[in-house]
Amino acid sequence: MLVNAPLFSQDLSGGWTGTLKVQGMELPLVFNFVKTADRYTATMDSPKQGAKDIPCSEVQFTDNKLVIKVKTLALEYVGELKNDTEIVGTFKQSNFSTAMNLTKGVEKMVRPQEPRPPFPYYSEEVQFTNVSENFALAGTLTLPQKEGKFPAVVLISGSGQQNRDSELFGHKSFWVIADYLTRNGIAVLRYDDRGVGQSKGSLMHSTSADFATDAAAAVAYLRTRSEINPKEIGIIGHSEGGMIAPMLAAKDKKIAFLILLAGTGIPGDALLLNQNYEIGKQRGMTNEQLEQAKVSNQKIYAILKSNTDIEATKKQLKSHFESEYKTMAENERPSATELQEQVNSMVSPWLQFFMKHNPQEDLKKVKCPVLVLNGEKDLQVTPSLNTQGIENALKAGGNKNIQVEILPGLNHLFQRCKTCTLEEYGQLEETFAPEVLHLMTRWIAMQTK
Repeated sequence: MLVNAPLFSQDLSGGWTGTLKVQGMELPLVFNFVKTADRYTATMDSPKQGAKDIPCSEVQFTDNKLVIKVKTLALEYVGELKNDTEIVGTFKQSNFSTAMNLTKGVEKMVRPQEPRPPFPYYSEEVQFTNVSENFALAGTLTLPQKEGKFPAVVLISGSGQQNRDSELFGHKSFWVIADYLTRNGIAVLRYDDRGVGQSKGSLMHSTSADFATDAAAAVAYLRTRSEINPKEIGIIGHSEGGMIAPMLAAKDKKIAFLILLAGTGIPGDALLLNQNYEIGKQRGMTNEQLEQAKVSNQKIYAILKSNTDIEATKKQLKSHFESEYKTMAENERPSATELQEQVNSMVSPWLQFFMKHNPQEDLKKVKCPVLVLNGEKDLQVTPSLNTQGIENALKAGGNKNIQVEILPGLNHLFQRCKTCTLEEYGQLEETFAPEVLHLMTRWIAMQTK
C-alpha cells in the first residue's frame, strides 16, 4: 500500500533567522515560533537593534505557506517552507519590499566577557519597593563576601526597557561591570527597569523623573543592608542613566559619588538635534540634507516642547508631516494610518520631559565627587559637547572634585570599535572596554576608605 506523506516535518517550532538588506546594510531578523494545540505564536528579534521579543500580531501556517504580521511596525513576512531548514519569502514594511529567506536556527553571539561560574563572590536575588508609586523592583546584589562592610554602587540603565544586565545586542554590560567591581571589593546592585523582567510598575506614562524614584528606592534599599557602608554608596549611570544619577545626587546629599558613562550635559532637544546630525553625517548624508533634517527636527521638537495638551500636539505634528510629505512622490508617501502611527509614537510623556529637561540644573546642585567618562567615537552623546556641559555645570555649583575623560577609540557602549557605527554594536565581541572597568574601580577606591 502506498501512503502519501510529507518529506519533512512541517514544524516551525524554534528560531528562524533571516538577513534583511537595506541601503547597503545587513540587518539580521529572528522569528521565534511556539506551537500550541491549534496554532503558532511568534516573537521577533532584531539583534543589531537591540530589539527582542517583539510580539507578532498574526501567524498563519497552512500547506507550508507562512504569513507573519507585526501590526505595530506595519511589517509582514510571507514565505513558503521548502524543507526542514529553509523558508523562501518576502519581507514587507510600509512601502518597502524585498526578498528574505529564513534558515532554521539562531546564530549564537560570541560574548567572551560574559561572566562564567564559579564566582568568587556572594550573589543574591533581591526585591525592594518604590514607595512613592507602591510597586516592587527586582534585581541582583553582588557582594565581595557574604558578610562585611563594603562600598557599593547602584547601576542605572540608559533609555528604553532594560533588564538588570542592561542587555543590548546580546551584550550584558551591567553584568560585566558588576562582576568586575565585585571581584575588586565593591558591592553592586543592578535591577530590572520598571515593567521589565521581574520588576513591576508601568512604563506607559513614565518619565526620567519617575525612573529616578526607582533608582532612589535602590539606594534606600542598600542603606538597609548590614553588609553595606551607608557612607560609601555611589551611582553609575549610563546614557539616560547618566542624566538620572545627578537628579538623585542633587536631592540626596548622602550619595558618596557619581560615575556618568556617556551622561548628558545639554538640554534634551539640543542633544537629539546633535545626535541626529552626527549619525546622519556618519551615514553619508550631504551637508544640504543634514541642514534640511536639522530644520525639520527643530520644528518637531518645538512642537513637542510647546504643548502640554496631547491632542493639540498630535494635530500640529500631523500638519507638519503632511506639509513635508507633499514634496515626496505619491507612491512614497505613508498612508493615513502610517502617518497617524508615526505621530502617536512621538507623543509620549517621556519624550516631552526629555526634550524640556536641562541636566545642568541638577548638576549645579551635585556636591559629591564625579567621574565623567565618554567614548571619543560616541555618535549618540557627542563627547566634547556633553562632557563640557557637565563640567561647566558642576563647577558653576562649586564642585571641585571632578575628573573628566574622553576615552579614545570607544563608542557609546564603551566598546573598542572599528567602523564605530550604531550598526556595529552587535557585531563586536567586546562588551565593555577593560580599561574603563579598571579606571572606574581605581577611581572608586580613591573615593572610599
